Amino acid sequence: MPSATDRSAPRLHEVRRGDLVLTVREFAPTGDGSDATSRAPFLLLHGWPQDGRSWDAVVPHLLAAGHPVWVPDLRGTRPEAAPRSRWSYRASELIEDVAAIAALIGEPVHLVGHDWGAALAWWVACDRPELCRTLTAVSVPHTGAFLSALVTTRQARDSWYMLAFQLPVLPELLLGDPRRAARMLEASGQRPTVAARDAARLTDRRIARGGLGWYRAMALAAPRLLRTPASVPVLQVWSDGDVAVGLESNRRAARYAPAGFRLEVLSGVSHWIPDEVPDRLAALVLDHAAS
Repeated sequence: MPSATDRSAPRLHEVRRGDLVLTVREFAPTGDGSDATSRAPFLLLHGWPQDGRSWDAVVPHLLAAGHPVWVPDLRGTRPEAAPRSRWSYRASELIEDVAAIAALIGEPVHLVGHDWGAALAWWVACDRPELCRTLTAVSVPHTGAFLSALVTTRQARDSWYMLAFQLPVLPELLLGDPRRAARMLEASGQRPTVAARDAARLTDRRIARGGLGWYRAMALAAPRLLRTPASVPVLQVWSDGDVAVGLESNRRAARYAPAGFRLEVLSGVSHWIPDEVPDRLAALVLDHAAS
């Protein structure tokens, strides 16, 4: 499968929200173009500590199926979109970021998110369902399901780092050492080359602080986001090598998907599904969109 850049050079967009500038790549499908205009776009939301490049191996598969693909670098990922205050990373602001990107796209999307991007995708599907055709959440479930598992399963032990990230300054200093950050990411299952790529970003203090802002703003989410269900069909994807999020919380996400829920478990795969098995993930995503 060719790379995203081989398949179709992306068109770059800037989405402004106040003083912040979000960068979005738009990939248009190539080929004969006979039915590309009739196929709904995908919007892919990355997680932490990654940026939009985490989807680079998935994009070509979606383009080959004739779908336009939009890939943003989310708030906190670039210096021009990395405010200092944790209040800037509360869920309501992140949802409006996605709404602004959706306005640029101009039609409802098949929304796909991984890690923090999955949490955000759930929030959008619950709070702004008119923006979505379907939801695919990879690794991370609905916030209500996650919190339920946090107090009744081993999820609290697996999520120890979320509490550690609430400390001021120290996490930025530790993550700013690329060798230490790469070792941490490799321990979670990332391949060395991918870990080095993502760790290198964190040497910029603004980007390290921006990513941590998502964790530090967790408690600021509106209570309705903990209980509101999604009104679009949901595909939840989890991998049995995930050291951060457990299976039970992903199962409990079914409670928040009255329009349809399907859980797919990938065997022998780490938390970093888009980088590790892009072909398998893309096949699931395309099947969900088609159904």
